[in-house]
Amino acid sequence: MPRHLGWRGAYRLLARNRYQLAGAILVAVVLPALIVSGFDVPPWLGSNGNTTVGTFAAILFGAYILRRMTTYPGVPGVTYVLPVFAVVFAAVIIVFFFLRFDYSRMQMIVSFGLALLWFSFVQIAERRLRRPHLLLLPFGRTGKLLETPQADWMVAREPDLPPEYINGVVADLGADLPRDWERFLASCALGGLPVYHSKQVSEMLSGTVQIEHLSENTLGSLLPSSIYLRFKRALDLLAVAAVAPLALAMAGACALAIVLEDGRPVLFRQQRMGFRGAVFTIFKFRTMRCGIPGKEYTEADDERITGVGRFLRRYRFDELPQIVNIFKGEMSWIGPRPEALALSEWYESQIPFYSYRHIVRPGITGWAQVHQGNVAEVMAATGKLHYDFYYIKYFSPWLDLLIAAKTVRTVLTGFGAR
Repeated sequence: MPRHLGWRGAYRLLARNRYQLAGAILVAVVLPALIVSGFDVPPWLGSNGNTTVGTFAAILFGAYILRRMTTYPGVPGVTYVLPVFAVVFAAVIIVFFFLRFDYSRMQMIVSFGLALLWFSFVQIAERRLRRPHLLLLPFGRTGKLLETPQADWMVAREPDLPPEYINGVVADLGADLPRDWERFLASCALGGLPVYHSKQVSEMLSGTVQIEHLSENTLGSLLPSSIYLRFKRALDLLAVAAVAPLALAMAGACALAIVLEDGRPVLFRQQRMGFRGAVFTIFKFRTMRCGIPGKEYTEADDERITGVGRFLRRYRFDELPQIVNIFKGEMSWIGPRPEALALSEWYESQIPFYSYRHIVRPGITGWAQVHQGNVAEVMAATGKLHYDFYYIKYFSPWLDLLIAAKTVRTVLTGFGAR
């Protein structure tokens, strides 16, 4: 019997949200309340009661946000436990402050610490126990899936019942399958074993949508939510208003540094392809010397980049003026990066369906940027487009929230900067 079969019972418990939440409430809500009250005073009285209600709300919201963020591929949930629960506990404390509610600081701190321990344990255990073991049917376009490292693969040789440890069956449902294999898939589904389309699994594991096999009907299904498009526009404007004072101060410092090192101009302006194919002028802080010939795009260790410019690029401060583009409705905080007009036209001539990425507003950061960084070559741009199509297909506030969190890591590490 495979070693991991002994973990099946534990997996069933940990994989269920209600057991995770019940454990969190006991460990991070009830236990701190009892500890602070000395196992004597009912924890729902006085300031302890306010704190118990507040920590309960923080656990509920934190667990929900963490669950939604970790449904996307390539997300190690344990790395998001701290930021998620730091935000929700801080939100509870802010609400208490404005409503002038008394609360126990000690109970809040203990609850926060135990919440981090509990959900970190859950995420680590899930990562070990939840690695999928998939049975792959050797028909159609499924061969590339074997190169996907996020799952353990077993290739089916005969249409026989799979081993017990198999979590699902993967097949190219668009391929012409033999009759006995079709009956095999039906029996698996009737037996409660999930049957997945290979393209669906590829998206789930890689975070990309392959475009070379897309039909026009499939493209129609990639239309983003019009409701969220409008809602996101409102969020963009609120965020602009919130960060404007700090952004202006930072922009002033950046502009001064540019002038002191290399003179004027401070801003770089360029025509970019934008929302629904509209051309707009993007604003960035100038990071390269003027009058030096070079390629249309920036290369790694480009000699044209100034010393200040390299610093601005590493930490993305050169993007600050694009807040003006967001205010004007030409861009969003999050979306596919807008390409230079000439480069975009070149990509369109080389890559099928490239222009479809313009169906949403371009952004300062995006799903492709947090995975790939900046690219220019055609093959790399094709891979970037796969990420852009994934973003469009799964366009949602939760994906945007995940991209925002990943962007913080990207900015701190300088990933993808040129």
